[in-house]
Amino acid sequence: MSTEAHTRHKRLWIWGGGAALFEALSYIVGFAAITTWLKPEQAEGWDAARRLAFVLERQAAFQAVNLLVYVAFGLALVALSSALHERFRTPGNEALMRVASPFGYIWAGLVIASGMLSSVGLTAVATLHAKDPALAMTVWQVLTILQRGLGGGVEVVGGAWVLLLAIAGLRESRTSALAWLGLLCGSCGVLTLLPPLRDLGAVFGITQIVWFTGVGLMLLRAGRRTSVG
Repeated sequence: MSTEAHTRHKRLWIWGGGAALFEALSYIVGFAAITTWLKPEQAEGWDAARRLAFVLERQAAFQAVNLLVYVAFGLALVALSSALHERFRTPGNEALMRVASPFGYIWAGLVIASGMLSSVGLTAVATLHAKDPALAMTVWQVLTILQRGLGGGVEVVGGAWVLLLAIAGLRESRTSALAWLGLLCGSCGVLTLLPPLRDLGAVFGITQIVWFTGVGLMLLRAGRRTSVG
């Protein structure tokens, strides 16, 4: 490997490692937000109109969280996907990574689109709500369905990406705890495609916090230790 290529890989892995740690942090912030100050205490007994009113009262907070856990998450995912592509594009894994990496980029696009739709849509709903609350409710429900369809409810694309990366990792080392975790995490994401197993999305999210953290530390170590071959 030339000195120029070595430097390029080193920088990419460091950027990718930082991106992975950011992903883990955004998951933590997102989970904390929806279970504390953005969760109504008696939401289970509320009808749709009252839930929408709660969201509109905290519009800025909801949009800020959406921009973090969707838009910023998706942008960081592009850097991470690129770094992991180079990390696992080793002899024997080239064909697998040509399939795996596009899933990472597709997931990034879906997540960004989901976040932008939610943010822009909420602004439109807030404006409409002042004139026609019933119509605003209908628009909000449609936007919610679209947002979930893009990635808020089914994690098959992200799950497939993690699963394929886990297979690449296991090809390198059958004893890699991070790869086995990725196998579990990715499988849970793919299985959310089945309606009875949709709740596995929560498991996918929780295990991804650990997986992203492990991936981030792995890439940062690789970036520091890479030597010219």
